[in-house]
Amino acid sequence: MDWSIQEIAKLAGTTSRTLRHYDDIGLLAPARIGANGYRYYDEPALLRLQRILLLRELGLGLPAIADVLAQEESAPHALRTHLGWLQQERDRLARQIASVERTIGALEGGERLMAENMFDGFDHTQYKEEVEERWGKEAYAKSDAWWRSLTAEDKAAWQQRATQLGADWISAHERGVDPAGEEAQALAQRHFDWLRDIPGTPGGGAGGPSREYFLGLAEMYVADERFGANYGGREGAEFVRDAMTAYAERNL
Repeated sequence: MDWSIQEIAKLAGTTSRTLRHYDDIGLLAPARIGANGYRYYDEPALLRLQRILLLRELGLGLPAIADVLAQEESAPHALRTHLGWLQQERDRLARQIASVERTIGALEGGERLMAENMFDGFDHTQYKEEVEERWGKEAYAKSDAWWRSLTAEDKAAWQQRATQLGADWISAHERGVDPAGEEAQALAQRHFDWLRDIPGTPGGGAGGPSREYFLGLAEMYVADERFGANYGGREGAEFVRDAMTAYAERNL
C-alpha cells in the first residue's frame, strides 16, 4: 500500500513542497514515482517521515537530521530513542503548564504571586558547572543574580529573544547563507548584543564580550552537542562558529 504526496502532506500536516525538498536533498525519497509524475510513499517512507518530523520538533536542522537517521540501525530502536526525548520534553512542558496555571490562578484569585513557583520547567541553572569551570564562579553568580532579579515579563521576553535568535541561525544555515556575508554577520551582531546584555559575561559590559570569550563560546557550540542542538546540530553550530569568527576578526 502506498499514498500520494498530497495524501501524505495532508496526513502529516506539512506541504507537498516540503516533501519534494526532502527528496531533493536526499532526506526522504518516495517509494516510487507514478506514470503521472506524482511521488508515492510506502510504510517505510512514512516511518522515516515520522522520525524526520519528530527531530524537527526537537529543534534539529535538516543536515543534523540526516546524520541522525544515517546512524540509526532500525526503526523501532530509533523510535524508542525519539520516545525518550519526547517524554523528557513532555515532562518539562507539563511542569511549565502547571507553573503558568498556578500563576493564572493566583492572578484571578487576587493572591500573592509566589516567585519560587513561577518558573518550574524553566531551568536556567543546567549549565552552572560548565560556566563556573570555564569562566569562574563570579561570572555565574552575576548572571544568576541578574536572572533572578528579572520580572516574569522580562524573563519571558529574554527567553523569546534567545529562541528567536536560535531559530534565525538555523534558518540561515539551512538556506545556505554565507557565514561571512551580510545576513550572517547581522546575526553575529545580534548574538554579540545578546551576550553583552547578560551580566557576568567575561569582558562584558558596555563594550560587550571579549574577543577571547566570543571565539571560545563559538568553539564550544561545536564541541558540546548540547549547545549545538540550539543551532540545529553540529553543522549548524559550525555555521554559527564560522560567522562569529568572521565577526570577531572584523570587529573585536
